[in-house]
Amino acid sequence: MATQDPDEVSGDGVENRADPRLTSLEERLKAARHAEDLLTAHKEVGKAFTGKGTSQGNRVLSVLLGSPLGGLVIGFALDRVLGTQPRIMLGMLFFGVVAGFVQVLRISRERAD
Repeated sequence: MATQDPDEVSGDGVENRADPRLTSLEERLKAARHAEDLLTAHKEVGKAFTGKGTSQGNRVLSVLLGSPLGGLVIGFALDRVLGTQPRIMLGMLFFGVVAGFVQVLRISRERAD
């Protein structure tokens, strides 16, 4: 027996387990499992743009844009129909701004957990 078989029992009765091929294979398997775990791990989504605070901010933005714009459009349409340009449009724009601020006050009173 010129070469020693990895499965062969040595003279003291203990198997030879220090085969470099097996340790190399085990290291590669560990690296592959680690890489697979990283790829398939559940990634927690950052909570920077979620939650009630962000929802309230979006509501404030939409109210501050929508109320004056809605008043402007409705006032412009009424002015065209009634022929009173720009009186009703300016009045509705003013009421839209006031309504927007009232809504912002209502939203700000809600608790943002």
